[in-house]
Amino acid sequence: EHTADMGLVAYGKSLAEAFANAAYGLFSLIVEPNRVKEKESRKVTVQAQDAESLLFNWINELIYIFEVERLLFKSFDITDFTGQSLEATCGGEKYDPSRHQLKTGVKSATYHMLKVDGEKNRVQVIFDV
Repeated sequence: EHTADMGLVAYGKSLAEAFANAAYGLFSLIVEPNRVKEKESRKVTVQAQDAESLLFNWINELIYIFEVERLLFKSFDITDFTGQSLEATCGGEKYDPSRHQLKTGVKSATYHMLKVDGEKNRVQVIFDV
């Protein structure tokens, strides 16, 4: 089996916003975001020992929710962010093959080249696809 990777860099006015933008970038790889409607919301909470692991856990939790429940998200309101924990309300809807054309099968975030820069409010994540 051949594995490939692709990555993204996300910025924000705060580190929390950069995490939200990374999540938006993730779903932009999976499906066209303007085709996703905000029909339901889901609270997502993740914890980690450091900011890099938090980014890793955040992205992989969203991938897990998509894989298991087929939920696509387009909005990410991070209500609590400490650098070691994150709580967000994510808005979106169930995957509908009649409206959502899958673009990229994202398997997981990786620790390879994973970066969180709190001074520049910038994050970088590489995905296995």
